[in-house]
Amino acid sequence: MSDLTVKSWKRHGKDRLYVNLPNGTVVAWADRATKAVTIKVQMYQDEALALLQRHLGEGITVASVPSATRTSRPVSPAQQPAAPRRRESRAAPLPPPSPSDDLARNRPGACLIGMIAERGPSTTQRLLAKILRQSSEWDSWYTGLKGERKVGRELERLVPHGWRVLHGIEKGNGGDIDHLLIGPGGVFTINTKTHRGASVWVGDTMTKVNGGKPQPYAAASRAEADYVRSVLGRHCDFDVPVDPVLVFVGVASLHRAATQYSVRLYKEREVAALGPLAGRLTPEQVESVYAVARHRRVWLRG
Repeated sequence: MSDLTVKSWKRHGKDRLYVNLPNGTVVAWADRATKAVTIKVQMYQDEALALLQRHLGEGITVASVPSATRTSRPVSPAQQPAAPRRRESRAAPLPPPSPSDDLARNRPGACLIGMIAERGPSTTQRLLAKILRQSSEWDSWYTGLKGERKVGRELERLVPHGWRVLHGIEKGNGGDIDHLLIGPGGVFTINTKTHRGASVWVGDTMTKVNGGKPQPYAAASRAEADYVRSVLGRHCDFDVPVDPVLVFVGVASLHRAATQYSVRLYKEREVAALGPLAGRLTPEQVESVYAVARHRRVWLRG
């Protein structure tokens, strides 16, 4: 029970208590006025109810329990959910990708590297700007590239533990996926944001950096996960679980809204917390998903 914490939240006339995991994932919340409890992660129901009863006293009721839930901490083999169910294959098996179409060859920041090489300043121009201490519209691109490389190094540390990592996946509907992590805990789309020294707050759909203009980071991450789920689902004969992740590089502080539990949030050195997750894909399914995901043309058709 010591893993769970209770946090008070008041806004728009509502008064609630949220029960969270150490990483901020909401497992349950209660309305103080009605003592009605909504369970978000069913395996923590008993612990959450016991905690909430300490704050609310007798008379609490369970208003809602999800039919299928997920957890963000390692569970014992007896607790692990069944692997994704098999279904009729929707596509013929893919042949091995050619070297030019194999995304396993991509380095972290591959898409940014390509765009900078194609449209960015030359080495001479960059050196001159540095000597003259002139800012450039490309500065943010180089900062983003450094951030993706840092996160890429952290993710590569998970490979010896049964995970597979891909970087710089171009999407057929525009843009790219910074990193894709595939392993026993499922598939994670990882969107990297670099904001050096900033204070970052992430809400249900929007993110504020140093209290500035809202940015749709969370909403975009969820849409990216939906896209990946759709693409992989066309070529795998089982349901592929895909979750969105936002990783912030170089930030001074990172905060989430009490209601924000649909996107995982980490600083760059915390992303290794995904490593112990298990129970969602078998080793064989991990390799099957990886074999599909490394095909460049699969994503361009998506």
